Amino acid sequence: MNQALCLALRGRGRTSPNPIVGAIVVSDGVVVGSGYHQEAGSPHAEVHALSAAGSAAKGATLFCTLEPCCHTGHTGPCVEQIVEFGVRRVVVAVEDPNPLVAGGGISFLRDQGVQVEVGLCGREASQVNRDFFTFIRYNRPFVTMKIALSIDGYTTSKEGSRATITSTTANRHAHLLRAEVDAIGVGSGTIVTDDPLLTAREVHRRRPLTRVIFDTRLRTPPTARIFSTLDHGPVIIVTTTKVVDSRARDVEMLVKAGAKIECLESCKIKMALGRMGELGIMSLLLEGGTTIHRAAW
Repeated sequence: MNQALCLALRGRGRTSPNPIVGAIVVSDGVVVGSGYHQEAGSPHAEVHALSAAGSAAKGATLFCTLEPCCHTGHTGPCVEQIVEFGVRRVVVAVEDPNPLVAGGGISFLRDQGVQVEVGLCGREASQVNRDFFTFIRYNRPFVTMKIALSIDGYTTSKEGSRATITSTTANRHAHLLRAEVDAIGVGSGTIVTDDPLLTAREVHRRRPLTRVIFDTRLRTPPTARIFSTLDHGPVIIVTTTKVVDSRARDVEMLVKAGAKIECLESCKIKMALGRMGELGIMSLLLEGGTTIHRAAW
């Protein structure tokens, strides 16, 4: 199962809104097939592993980091292929919380005479898919908060000024995180002060990167550099209905610059995250500044 978990990690940043999954087929103590879910809409990990194993899958054991699916989406049910290949035993790390599965895959396999065990490395498997589990259970993205602090505990030299704190190594790590998440979130103060691009640089990213600006006062200027990066992904400004109704001209300019405006009745961070969930954002890297960090803490 540890090998399957390592395989699953290869799919990080590629499978949203699907989970990352790894699978291993073992026969007589020998690995005869392996695979992982490579991107949304492509074959699942179990299918890759079974295809690699071929006839050797008959009577074998399948280790899977997440319960095999039993419904039809972009691909067919994995449980049917598991039965067709003649797998004798399936070891599942953790059940899939998706209501379309939620134990149904395990029940199907058992009804077909397949021995199923659940719970091996369950905690580790849940951690690997924390984005997906949070999204399914709470209808919001899993939030990672990124904070850079000076040695004396400050995030900047003074409020409203730009200061470089992070090292080259730390910056590299930040861009690796950007390469994996669905979206980056910042407050309007960061846009006004730093005028960042908010792109994933010097790393490989295959999907568009959504940038979310939490701006209850609609301070984001239409000339901000972020609007020059729309080829990297959409820019969403989250604000309130009251502000939009009173700032029609500013809204028009921002939309013309390329922004998508999301209006909420309240500026509460919980409501904003709920809207992100509705938009299909499964993971959010909250980069700052301090106001948005305090709101989310």
